[in-house]
Amino acid sequence: MTGYLFLAILLLSVTAYVVGRREAYVFGGRSAQKLHSRPIYHGFFVAIWVGIPAIILVLVWLLFQNAIIDRLLLASLPSSLTDGASPAQLRLFLSEIKNAAGGRTFGNPSPEILAAAETLVRWREIARWAMVVAVACLTIVGLLVARSRLSPTFRARHGVEHVLTWLMVFCSVVAILTTTGIVASLLFEAWQFFGMVPIAEFLFGLRWEPQISIRADQIAGAGAFGVVPVLTGTFLIALMAMMVAVPIGLLSAIYLVEYADKRVRTVVKPVLEMLAGIPTVVYGFFAVLTVAPALRRFMASIGVDMAPNSALVAGGVMGIMLIPFISSLADDALTAVPRTMRDGSLAMGATPAETISRVLIPAALPGIMGGVLLALSRAVGETMIVVMAAGLIATLTFNPLDSVTTVTVQIVTLLIGDTEFDSPKTLAAFALGLLLFLITLSLNVIALRIVQKYRERYE
Repeated sequence: MTGYLFLAILLLSVTAYVVGRREAYVFGGRSAQKLHSRPIYHGFFVAIWVGIPAIILVLVWLLFQNAIIDRLLLASLPSSLTDGASPAQLRLFLSEIKNAAGGRTFGNPSPEILAAAETLVRWREIARWAMVVAVACLTIVGLLVARSRLSPTFRARHGVEHVLTWLMVFCSVVAILTTTGIVASLLFEAWQFFGMVPIAEFLFGLRWEPQISIRADQIAGAGAFGVVPVLTGTFLIALMAMMVAVPIGLLSAIYLVEYADKRVRTVVKPVLEMLAGIPTVVYGFFAVLTVAPALRRFMASIGVDMAPNSALVAGGVMGIMLIPFISSLADDALTAVPRTMRDGSLAMGATPAETISRVLIPAALPGIMGGVLLALSRAVGETMIVVMAAGLIATLTFNPLDSVTTVTVQIVTLLIGDTEFDSPKTLAAFALGLLLFLITLSLNVIALRIVQKYRERYE
């Protein structure tokens, strides 16, 4: 019902916009005085008064509805069940009631639970219809209030711009709070992990074996949480990817800007940028089914052993995926270089190749380096290609023909399964996430410093 309610609010807002716009045209026809704001702003003003308060009411209602109903349910249960019950037992009662209300019964629920389930279904229905009635009343009130404020001298444009300003401020605050919450969550969980595993062992250990025993009678490893093999695999695959993406992306950008015909550019540039829209799982299938077997056969023909999953395959295919990041940004940076710099270099007797290498690339270096570091950050954070083409075992090796793993793959692996959330194995995922966050943040800071340094030199 919530989806239909949002759709109804949207339709009512559109209707309110039509009403407000029509009222403005009526004012303009009845009075010789010129309208302060265009009719479109009158329409948007009425639509805002109808739509935004209703949406806020629905969101607040949904935020508190379940908590209020849960409290009422617990209060309606017999005291023989709730007296002396721990919070865990109360949560268990609520879970049983909700399962029974949804028709998911296990065993024979008690009569008290079944009666509470019927009460829950009834209260939910009452809450839904109460929300519909409250929203309808609020939209009517908003329409009447907004319409009463319309007049030829009403500053509708100022009102709309004021609301939009606060909306943008709200979106910015939400983005900041979301980022702060993510970082705080990583720090808190990583702090718990480092309380169980020394930070020196995590940063400098040479073995990554997070499999530990869950129960006392279970046979498993003691666990090793040295992140060096995982980081080695991450940067090895990223290096393979950049060795493919940087030359191809940069040279293709130079060709498209300086040498390609206009018709060739209009075809090649969109085709290159299409590579960024291909899902990474498709690249993973391509690496596993096509690139890896072909490369293994080639290596076997020259007498070189190669693992079925290798850093070379994952990095090479990832490099193909990263070509548009470098090519597009380098293309824009080279295009932005003033034509006078090219003409001046050629007028001094430099060849086109010398002009590119000594004038254009240094002048466009901030944009080029920004694209390279953006692609590097994307390579460090890639998951699907590595899962399918590189492997899951952390191996301390610098050989690109061996199987390795990355930080993102280990995060996914650690958070899959039934391991307790407060175990070192699960908390290690947050420590890896914090480390990956710091790495990508450092790359972004380096990119900004490079852009600032060289922009001061060439502008």
